[in-house]
Order: sequence, then C-alpha cells, then structure tokens
Amino acid sequence: MPLPTGNVPWPPPYLRPALDSMHTWDAWWSGDPDRLEDLYGGGTAGGMDPKRFAATTSGGVWGKLARWWWGTPTAEGERRTKMHVPIAGDLCGGSADLLFSEPPRFTVDDQATQDRLDVLTDDGMLATLQTAAEVIAALGGGYLHPVYDQDMADQAWLHTTHADRAIPEFRWNRLSAVTFWKVVHEEDGQVWRHLERHEPGMILHGLYQGTKEKLGRAVPLQDHPATEDYAPLVNEDGALLTGYDKLDVSHVPNQNSRRWRRNERLQDLGRSDLDGVEPLMDALDETYSSWMRDIRIGKGRIIVPDSYLQSQGPGRGASWNPDQEAFAGVNALTRGDSGLQLTVAQFAIRVQEHRETAEDLVNQILRSAGYSGQTFGLGGDAAVTATEVNARERRSMTTRGRKILRWRPALAHAVEALLTVDQEVFRTGSIPQRPTIEFQDSVQEDPLSLANTAEVLRRAWAASTDTLVQMTHPEWDDTMVAAEVERIHQEQGMAVEDPMQAGLLP
Repeated sequence: MPLPTGNVPWPPPYLRPALDSMHTWDAWWSGDPDRLEDLYGGGTAGGMDPKRFAATTSGGVWGKLARWWWGTPTAEGERRTKMHVPIAGDLCGGSADLLFSEPPRFTVDDQATQDRLDVLTDDGMLATLQTAAEVIAALGGGYLHPVYDQDMADQAWLHTTHADRAIPEFRWNRLSAVTFWKVVHEEDGQVWRHLERHEPGMILHGLYQGTKEKLGRAVPLQDHPATEDYAPLVNEDGALLTGYDKLDVSHVPNQNSRRWRRNERLQDLGRSDLDGVEPLMDALDETYSSWMRDIRIGKGRIIVPDSYLQSQGPGRGASWNPDQEAFAGVNALTRGDSGLQLTVAQFAIRVQEHRETAEDLVNQILRSAGYSGQTFGLGGDAAVTATEVNARERRSMTTRGRKILRWRPALAHAVEALLTVDQEVFRTGSIPQRPTIEFQDSVQEDPLSLANTAEVLRRAWAASTDTLVQMTHPEWDDTMVAAEVERIHQEQGMAVEDPMQAGLLP
C-alpha cells in the first residue's frame, strides 16, 4: 500500500480516541501541573470565558471536566496552590526497572553472529530498552526498529518510536504495516510532515505540506533539510529497501487493551499502566494540596491593631512581612488603659487524617495498576532474602511476567531485524537469526545467603564446583565460570592432569 494521497485529515479520524487517551496519560506521566490544568481546564477563573465558567457548575463538556479536581478553576485574585504528586512517573519508571534493571541475555547458535550480537547489545541498547519500557508503560505501547547512520557509527542500533506518532495496521492481532510521522516544520499556518511507512522489505518516505488538520500535498524529499538525505537513497517509488524480507518494526503492547476491546482498529494498541487510575491520581493531588493548605493557614498568627504595624508615611498606608510573627492588622479603636491588645490565632493541621487518606489512595493506585507497595518502597526497608522479597512483591512479579510475554517475541523480532540490517549495510559476515532471550531476575539474592547455600551444597556433595560458581555468580557467562572453576581447583590442589595427556598410561 503506498503512502496517502490527497489532502486527507491527519492524523486519521479513527485514531482520535486513542490519541486523546494517550494525550491524557502523557500529561499525567510528565508530572507538569501546567499541562494538567490545560488538560482539564482548571486555570484562573478570572481569565475564563463567562459561559465556560458557568458551564463548570452545570452540564456539558466543561461540566464533566470540572468534576475533576484539576478542572476546578483557581479563584480570581488568588495564586495557584494546587500540588501534583508524580506517582504516574513512579509507576512507569518502576515498570521499566522491573523489566530491564538487569540486561537481558541474547544467544544465537552461530558464534560469529553471537560475537556481532554482543557488540550490538551493549549498554546503549539497555538504555534504549529502559527508556522504551517507561514510555510504553505510559502510552500503552510502542515500536522498536533498527536504524543506522554510516556517518555516525559502524553498526546499526535499535530505535524507539512512541505510540502517539504511529499509525499501525494489524492483521490477526499482529502488526502488518505501520506509518510513522513527525512534524519537521511549522510556519504561517503551514505544517510540514515527514511520513515513514514500513512494509515488509521496504520503507516508504514522503514529505507533505499541509495544515494542522490536513496532511496536504506531497512534495519532493529534497525540499526540506529534514528529509533531503533520504532523496538519493530511495528508488523511483520513494522506497528504501531494508534487505529484510519481513516487517522491520516490532510492536510492543504494554498489556491487553480494555478500553478499545470492541474497536477492531484499536483493540491491539495495548493498555497504559495509568488507564483507569486517573481519578485516583486526581484525588491524591487534591489530598496533598489540602494537606499543604492546612499547613499554610495553620501558621501561628498574632492579630494586632493597625497602629502596631510599620507605617510607610502619610497617605501610603502600612506594611508587614508576611513571615513575621505578628502581621495581621485590625482597624479597631484602642483604649489607653487597656494595655497590649493581641489575639493569637492557631489553626489545627490535620496530619493524621491526610496521611491516612494519601496512603490509602497510593495503595489503591498501585493495586489497580498491578503493582505491590513493596516495589515502590512502601512497607519498610528491612533486609530480607530474595525469596521473601518475591513473596511480598508477588503482584508486581505477576505483572512483570505478563509484560515479558509481550516483550520477548517483539524484542526477538527486533533483534533479528537489527542483525539483518546490520549485515546488509556493514557486511559483517554474520548470519542473521532470531535470538533466544532470557530476562534476568530483577531481585538478586543476597551474596551471603548464596554463599551459605553453596557451602551447604558443597558439604553434602550435592553440586559440582561449576554449578556452585554459576549459583553465586549468575551474571557471569560460561567462559568466566570456567576460568573461575579452574582457579579454584588450582588453589585447592584439585587440578589433576589428564593421564592420557601426561603419558602416564601405556
């Protein structure tokens, strides 16, 4: 299927519900209070249209938005005192840590391919996967695909494209094609977009000049600096051949979709960790803001007559420092024989009530998102074994397992495409193949506990030296384990030369 033609709406209208939801999740994930106010319309009431302000207390769209605490406008003349608790960022970051706190292990059969794969799957790929996992947890899905630039590096690498910049096409729940798009220039109402359509064996590139609502007309790639480098690489159809006969893009859904289950075009997009917990996060922000309000108005104040304040001169009134102990003036008559007229005002700060409410909301948010409080430091930091940690974090480990079921095939496909493109461009001599992927444990056993276990197994003659070394150093490869076993045997005098090699036998 070619790139779109004609002045069509962009993005496609059928994708609007998903993009709107992603926009909401992105606002929560960003942790920016200004974006949340813009999203729900909770700006200053004085700057709001009167009809819209009236609608916030009735029905309609603005009435629905005003049901959110972030949709409540700040009163005219008052400063904004709303606080935001960035728990959405903690959720998505915690999801990435559960998956990729340790690098996954990639193995293939061919040694030359394994050597090249070890070069490609370095720390840079781990950083890419960690970032991708966080974005995918926030937006509900994402896309991995190989890229290369011979002027920058002598190897290909994996790149992530976010779900809100992709138009996917699915067949039998699997990605069959996808179009990535980005705005490369905006000026005088004109919007220039670069479209990159991935199909099996090829990538189609197109540059379009249109408006914010419409894609506009196709123009040559060389008409803009952002796409001019593609012009000499594509053929007469605007296609760049990848050398990989399959689709070079992998779609990684975060979890199965609930919201769009009955929408044939959207049901395979995946579900965000934030889907369904937005009202709880809104209530958590309201709780913390109320707590901080109690602290502000609970400051001790001494109310004094105006005559006690610092005068600024005739006709210029009086002033005070808002943080000084006595500042609140009262325009009242004073009697000469009444002495000092001071009134102390001290409001209660409801610490316990706010703390319990906030803790309950946090626990409910974590449960709804599929995580245990222990994963995020709730419940104490007492030293326990890895078995006890797994028991406490069972819900988080279950969620991690569900995500691995979606990540493993997608990542294996992406690495196979990476090996193929790398071989096609850089001629490394490797044989591209799909790797076996082993996700490492996110909870590591305590070294002392491992040593004690190894000692018991050694005394019981229940494990070989090779097995014990692998147990105490799970991060080592076979070469490192073999070298360590050899050193142990040498130190303990257990290294016995092969009689056949030593010539001791006839």
